[in-house]
Amino acid sequence: MTHPTPALPCGRRRRRVWRAASALVALLTLLVAGGGPVSAQRRWTIAFANLTEEPGVTLEGTGFTGAEVRESFNLAARLYPVDLVFYDNRRDDARAVANAEAAVARKVDLYIQYHAGAAANATVARTLKAAGIPVLAVNDPVPGAPLYGLDNAAAGRLAGEALAQFAARAWAGQPTVAVVVGRVAAAAERVPERVRGLTDALHQRLPAARLTTLDTQGNPAQVAPLLGAFLAANPARKVLVAATDDATALAAKAAVESAGRVRDAAIVSHGVDRSIHGGMNDRKEIDPSNRGSIVIGSVAFYLDRLGYEVLPLALRMLRGEPVPARTATPHKLVTAANVFIEYPPSDMN
Repeated sequence: MTHPTPALPCGRRRRRVWRAASALVALLTLLVAGGGPVSAQRRWTIAFANLTEEPGVTLEGTGFTGAEVRESFNLAARLYPVDLVFYDNRRDDARAVANAEAAVARKVDLYIQYHAGAAANATVARTLKAAGIPVLAVNDPVPGAPLYGLDNAAAGRLAGEALAQFAARAWAGQPTVAVVVGRVAAAAERVPERVRGLTDALHQRLPAARLTTLDTQGNPAQVAPLLGAFLAANPARKVLVAATDDATALAAKAAVESAGRVRDAAIVSHGVDRSIHGGMNDRKEIDPSNRGSIVIGSVAFYLDRLGYEVLPLALRMLRGEPVPARTATPHKLVTAANVFIEYPPSDMN
């Protein structure tokens, strides 16, 4: 004969549930922290010296600003046991060296350097090495430091291949020309690498298409006269437009519309900044509800997510784990079909 288990008093039941919940939380803490409670985890102080935070100044031939890069580090740091110290290199060699010296005085655990001056970066490397502080470089090399950076050539190839695939699918057998428009010769921002990737892909995939470059020197107002003249000179041809950045792509779309050539053109851009994509209610050019746009996509550079890519590398270095000498941004073509996957809209219910 079985006897029913006597019911526990309410207070004892609560204590038993509380102990079980506490044990589960402790187990999860051990799993997440890698063997020790969060309170026992080492906290690291990491310095990030940004390229520039000048208002309105954009980075790397895209529409992103230094403020967006800094904010990406702030947001990413919430996931890790780190305290961040920020410096602004202001695109100035003397300032970059002074920032490194300030970080040494502050005794940071690791220094992330984003600066384009080779001589200053060499001085920064020597200063931090003498202090025993490891360095992680962003987009521009620092002697002896691992480098995280954009792959402009790969991004350009993605854009060129997207245009070629569109032409093969939509315009097979029709006379086609291609044009690269934007800050074509901006060597300091490595845009020529982007253009080489574009042209290599287009020459390989569409060898019969004549390719022209139109250099706006970074001024979108120059797109309309330059591209308008090009369209007028090619009245009976389909036109593939490769824009070096999103602002140029939007100006190119307006120029095509003004010329009455919407049915003859397709545009691919670079960057995926907020000028070309947004929330569900923003109605930007790359949007799931705008799949018929002649802007068929833009290659993502993710500068607004740089912190999420770089901080894990920094923590691996601090833990003594191996880090590749070069890590490249995972560029991807963002279109109306996948934009809300890559950039989930903040206004989605």
